[in-house]
Amino acid sequence: MASYQLDQRGSHYDDLRAGAIASVVANVNRDTKVRREPFGALDFMHWNEYHRVAVEKSKPVLLDDPDAQSNLLLSMMFPNRNG
Repeated sequence: MASYQLDQRGSHYDDLRAGAIASVVANVNRDTKVRREPFGALDFMHWNEYHRVAVEKSKPVLLDDPDAQSNLLLSMMFPNRNG
């Protein structure tokens, strides 16, 4: 609390620091063939403005065939599973 009174920085700076650390770890282990652009700190802070706008722009993929919808969900949740 005393630190906040001195420099007026709150927990969002702590979240940004944690996001930076998480992005470094993710980028070290990133497969550049699958994901070409590197991760950023905001990719791991899902409650920020950047993420909210991206979610609002995206639309769900709804298929007419229930089996095709299930297969799509499974392939998105478990991309490395064969069969």
